[in-house]
Amino acid sequence: MFLSYSIRGSLLLALAAAWNTDVHNQIGFMAETFLDPYTTSVLEHILEPQYNRSIGRAAAWADGYAHTDEGRFSYQWHWIDSHDFPPYRCDLNYTRDCAKGGCVVSAIANQTQILKGCIDHVKSGSLTGGANLTCSYALKWISHFLGDIAQPLHASGRAAGGNFFKVTFGNVSTELHAVWDGYIPYAAANVTEPFSNHSIAPFFAGLVSRIRKDQFYEAPYMWLECSNPDTPIECATRWARESNKWTCDYVYSRVDNATDLAKDGYAVGAVPIVELQISKAALRLATWLNKLVRTDVYAPEEQIEL
Repeated sequence: MFLSYSIRGSLLLALAAAWNTDVHNQIGFMAETFLDPYTTSVLEHILEPQYNRSIGRAAAWADGYAHTDEGRFSYQWHWIDSHDFPPYRCDLNYTRDCAKGGCVVSAIANQTQILKGCIDHVKSGSLTGGANLTCSYALKWISHFLGDIAQPLHASGRAAGGNFFKVTFGNVSTELHAVWDGYIPYAAANVTEPFSNHSIAPFFAGLVSRIRKDQFYEAPYMWLECSNPDTPIECATRWARESNKWTCDYVYSRVDNATDLAKDGYAVGAVPIVELQISKAALRLATWLNKLVRTDVYAPEEQIEL
């Protein structure tokens, strides 16, 4: 496999954090294709009007908010720093590794609880038009954090999630974290400009098709073995451990900071992992939201129709 993309054209795209913002948008758009119509009709009353009833358009909000004075408290909610040392030892423990101010696992759990109440308010008719900011924020955080937790370096404490691990990609000095956030997704999609923040892009539509056709080496139903919003700590910890495992199985075991990762085969091998993790995030997000809304339809671990 040869990645025929423009390195120079994608340089500036890999400078954002936590899957690049447009990748977060696309995970949201992917998830929308798996939402029940009723789920969509409920969620549209939770989001603020500027998002045009779309979790895809809202999914990147949390990154920008975390860098404001008002939202800086939420900055550390985007990851969980494992106390291990990949590739020699991978070990993520929620009790040990979730920081005092919170982490991505606790944030998913806390915002899920808030969103449950918000959904009840919509069903009772007491919440419409995105009038409750606490509720809108909860939905936006969940839409974002289920993406974050699927990025392997958001479940690793080594070198601050790879931010202090210097590498070269396409003749440019960068950090390993940026490589996984943006460089590799752009390489996989063969693009030289950001993905749309208004609609699903062809590459991600292709991932949706692959999910529906069961064209991953892991069957999509396996991704949903823990998908019960009533046990959010358990499920989010499980997802984080999956991501953490990749830091031993590939992220750090294959990296060589003396070579160019775009040219030495590293990026080629990383593409299937990124495609898998993005697809997991999208299907899990949709399943989580469907189960939160349709408590009358889904048993706790019932399979969602693809």
